[in-house]
Amino acid sequence: MEQLNLLSEKFSSLAWGIPLLILLIGGGLYLLILSRFLPFRFFGHAIQVLRGRYDNPEDSGEISHFKALTTALSSTIGMGNIAGVALAISIGGPGAMFWMWISAIIGMSTKFFTSTLAIMYRGKDSNGDLQGGPMYFIREGLGKNWQFLAVMFSIFGMLGALPVVNVNQLKQAINDIILIPNGVEVTLSSNLMIAAILVILTSVVILGGLKRISTIASKMVPSMVLLYFALVVIILIINRTEVPKYVLLIFTDAFEANYINGDAVFGGTLGALLILGIKRGAFSNEAGIGTAPMAHGAAKTNEPVREGLVAMLGPVIDTLIVCTLTALAILVTGVWQTTNDNGVSLTASAFQDAMPYGQYLLMICVFIFSMSSLFSYAYYGTKCMSFLIGADKKHCYNYLYILSIILAATTSFSTMINFIDGIFALMAIPTMLSTIILAPKVVKEIKAYRKRMRS
Repeated sequence: MEQLNLLSEKFSSLAWGIPLLILLIGGGLYLLILSRFLPFRFFGHAIQVLRGRYDNPEDSGEISHFKALTTALSSTIGMGNIAGVALAISIGGPGAMFWMWISAIIGMSTKFFTSTLAIMYRGKDSNGDLQGGPMYFIREGLGKNWQFLAVMFSIFGMLGALPVVNVNQLKQAINDIILIPNGVEVTLSSNLMIAAILVILTSVVILGGLKRISTIASKMVPSMVLLYFALVVIILIINRTEVPKYVLLIFTDAFEANYINGDAVFGGTLGALLILGIKRGAFSNEAGIGTAPMAHGAAKTNEPVREGLVAMLGPVIDTLIVCTLTALAILVTGVWQTTNDNGVSLTASAFQDAMPYGQYLLMICVFIFSMSSLFSYAYYGTKCMSFLIGADKKHCYNYLYILSIILAATTSFSTMINFIDGIFALMAIPTMLSTIILAPKVVKEIKAYRKRMRS
């Protein structure tokens, strides 16, 4: 297990080098400037589209704008917001949150472009059904000479869609919050029992396909965000005198990096902190990774720009709101300095410290976060396999998916997070390269859309 952990750590650090950072952040800035800061100028219009003002039941696609966003959010709002933020703070201190914010702001433009392309260049699978996602906009938008990028994305997409971090941290939460405090011994058998229950619950939903997944996600996501928001607001009210201090500390520590562990990366510890924040931000909101465009590509619309605008709201809800709430809860309660806990256990310590039975209330959120992510990721994986070997064989992915649930429940958190970090990096390469190449066509579509709106 120790060798596996070292191997996954090396894999993650190799994948997340300077070239990828330039591609994700530099590429996102290029898209933001190219669109003349459209995500910020059209924010109000994006809300109107999300509310269904422009819905047309005659448009192509499977699900509404709202269901497309909640399906995408059900995968991004998960352990990245609870365990990922806790991991970032425990390694990089409060300043890591600042770089997660930067990642989210730039990620808004990336999400807009990738999801607009997912509608502009929808392709047909082997069954003749309309599909969207990076592999399709690479094939349809760039042509057969770029097919290798589509294949690369699909191969790594199948691995990146495995729910190993969510399952691992859900298991950890059940052990730390429910089993151990009640005197239950945690063993391999108990972990396998948790995995078996998750396999049954997941199978019931994912076998129903996208419409069942999106229907459940559209009900679960808003309620879980509101519940989590309410709980953290209570923690912040209880510790209200500490809030201004730690909000300021997020900004000041972003350029000091006093807490970084391990070897310095380029530019010393500041560079290491920047990479940590961007990495955790990418794990949280997945901007530039390419998973969300697969959900948004199924939206019922003939206006690509509209779906891009809805998609760009994802990083706002996911990172700027939910991740910030988690960070402040951990910081104001002081548990980040008084405990060696990591991941979901650190967040649980904050909730337990702040309110009676707070850890059990967090357990409800963790369970809903994790289960909604389990449903959505299965959809992404089957789409990738469908592209590679045909839609009639996509169900084969479910066996790999179920096997990964069992593996994640019996493996360490660091191994799983390093594995997914590395895979996400390899997914980002084809997604960002193709998006940057096709970006001028999106700009033309923006101008055409504005003309249609005026008329």
